[in-house]
Amino acid sequence: MRIMIVDDERVSRVKMNMIMKHFGACDLVENGEQAVAAFIKAWEGWNPYRVITLDISLPDITGLDVLLQIRGMEDEKGVPDEFKSKIIMVTSHKDKDSISDSITAGCNNYVIKPFNHEVMKDKLHKLGLV
Repeated sequence: MRIMIVDDERVSRVKMNMIMKHFGACDLVENGEQAVAAFIKAWEGWNPYRVITLDISLPDITGLDVLLQIRGMEDEKGVPDEFKSKIIMVTSHKDKDSISDSITAGCNNYVIKPFNHEVMKDKLHKLGLV
């Protein structure tokens, strides 16, 4: 399974990588522009990401905007729902509006920091990936 980890905080990226590498090959990016570019490149190489962990708070483009761009590109390509990337929003905020907006925009689940291996395994299990 191919996984993209998007987080501007190095410690969070590394921690998520340590957890997620047990479930698949991980690519780490630190901002929204890199995430969108990596998503496009993955599709161009016919090797799309199965899972994307996406921080809501990014310095250049918000995680919500990245989510909307990814879902828009998948819709343009006519990707059936079962083949779309599973996107797990990651946040340090318990802000119900951000979480609600993310769900409305098409994320598959969310995680509130701090997270651990069991939390992520449970999220992947609920998405039918483990």
